[in-house]
Parts: sequence; structure tokens; C-alpha cells
Amino acid sequence: MTRGQWGCVLIPVAGLATGLAGIRLLAAAWRACDVGVNASANGLALLFHGALLTAFALAWWGTVLGYVAPRNLPAALLSGAAGSAAMVWAFVAFLGVPHGYTC
Repeated sequence: MTRGQWGCVLIPVAGLATGLAGIRLLAAAWRACDVGVNASANGLALLFHGALLTAFALAWWGTVLGYVAPRNLPAALLSGAAGSAAMVWAFVAFLGVPHGYTC
């Protein structure tokens, strides 16, 4: 496989992994703080929020691997991972507990 073909494999895998990590962390935060009406309502909200995070992560990884990787592959992988970590952190911090941190 060429480097460009590896990018076509890595972008969806990394984007989906970022989305799943965000969903898992947010679900754990909601479960620990007893947020929401019931499990099915939380699941639907997590589905929509997770899809949005996954779309942002796919765009981020596509941009990084498309523009930076041809010049410097280690820098592209590092900046992709750092950007994904920042997105998951912001996602969980923003949506963690809708009514404030009381738990």
C-alpha cells in the first residue's frame, strides 16, 4: 500500500475511534452523576452528540493527513492525536453535566 492508501484507511478508523471514545466518556460521566431521564433518552442524545463529534474528528483527521502527512508523517500523527484528545476533552467538558458540576 502507498502512503495515500494508508491515509484512506486511517482517517475513518481514527475518526470513529475518537467518536467512540467521546461517547464512552460522556456516558460514564452521565451515569456517575445520574443525568437524564432514562437510559433510552440518554442513548439517543449520545447517538446525536457522538455523530457530531465523529464528523468533526473525520474532518480533522482528513485535513491533517491530507495536508501535513505528505510533508511530515510523525508530525501529522502527533497533531491528529492531540487534536482528537482536545476534541474529546471539550466534548465531555461541555456536555458532561448539563446543570453544572454538582455530583
